[in-house]
Amino acid sequence: MTEIKLVPLASDDREQFIRDNQEAFNYGALVEFGCLDEHFEEDGEIISRRTIEESIDIGEAYRIMQNGRPVGGVVIKVEDKHGQFELLFVSPRMHSKGVGFAAWCAVERMHPEVTLWETVTPYFERRNLHFYVNRCGFHIVEFYNSHHPDPGDPDTGKEMNEQFPEGMFRFEKKIAPDGNVSRKN
Repeated sequence: MTEIKLVPLASDDREQFIRDNQEAFNYGALVEFGCLDEHFEEDGEIISRRTIEESIDIGEAYRIMQNGRPVGGVVIKVEDKHGQFELLFVSPRMHSKGVGFAAWCAVERMHPEVTLWETVTPYFERRNLHFYVNRCGFHIVEFYNSHHPDPGDPDTGKEMNEQFPEGMFRFEKKIAPDGNVSRKN
């Protein structure tokens, strides 16, 4: 397995963390749609600064480090036995090298009390779909779209429907108290 460390985000690294996150998210959209695209949350960014900052402020933010260099980041929110994957990004130059999976495994080790993890990703992020389902053991449990908006947050649901009218997938990973992944949802 790829050797990485999760290091709590330092306040003096916050700005670079945001830029690196935007670069990674833009890469996926640009690969899928090209340069001219209507999916950007703000001018030139698939994920806005506000979205990233809100995630950092409500969760635990970590730099993914490899050999002393930042290669990505993760933001999670944990409440009792429930974990929310707010953000996970890997530098595009480090894709397909096991960095994301190693980071996910580190998150699970940090929070063995969590028995349900959740996350969402845009419909077009095929790499993410593969990663969450085939590598990390998540299951797709819901598909938010214009006919079925996110019920958890009316404002986010509205923004999501405007930004991704084709939809967002919601994933869950259930972990039994003995640490085994539940195969039933």
